[in-house]
Amino acid sequence: MQAEKTKGRIYEFEMTDIDGKPQKLSKYKGHPLLIVNVASLCGFTPQYKDLETLYGQYKDKGLRIAAFPANEFGAQEPGSDAEIKNFCLTKYALSFDLYSKISVKGPSIHPLYKYLTTESGLAGDVPWNFSKFLADKDGKIMARFGPDANPTGKDITSAIEKALNP
Repeated sequence: MQAEKTKGRIYEFEMTDIDGKPQKLSKYKGHPLLIVNVASLCGFTPQYKDLETLYGQYKDKGLRIAAFPANEFGAQEPGSDAEIKNFCLTKYALSFDLYSKISVKGPSIHPLYKYLTTESGLAGDVPWNFSKFLADKDGKIMARFGPDANPTGKDITSAIEKALNP
């Protein structure tokens, strides 16, 4: 059973937050989690605002968002973690979790993204910045959305509602 095999697997990963502190993804147990690879110089960068709106709409119901800066696509995230944090706080007043820059494809792909793109049940390379994976309350990846999927659009909000009320 693919679903049982991957259930809770994201909780095995430890990441580094934007301030350089280790964070276990197990802190998200019991919460739906939207995982997004982000970039500051991308045509999709305005989705930060939509992600913040989405978070404001659903955080009290349990939704969590984890954003992972990546520089693989058009070198659109060239800055340091400090520069990325400053940009996100100054321009978008982000309040959801922002992590240290990682690789989301290629030979140096981070193990979390290797899992998401090969073993999660929704395999396939990340095509561009602002690709999204939604994990349910048990850590099973239940949906995947492309970069052009608006975070406040019906496809994503319907999936979040389903994750919040299985």
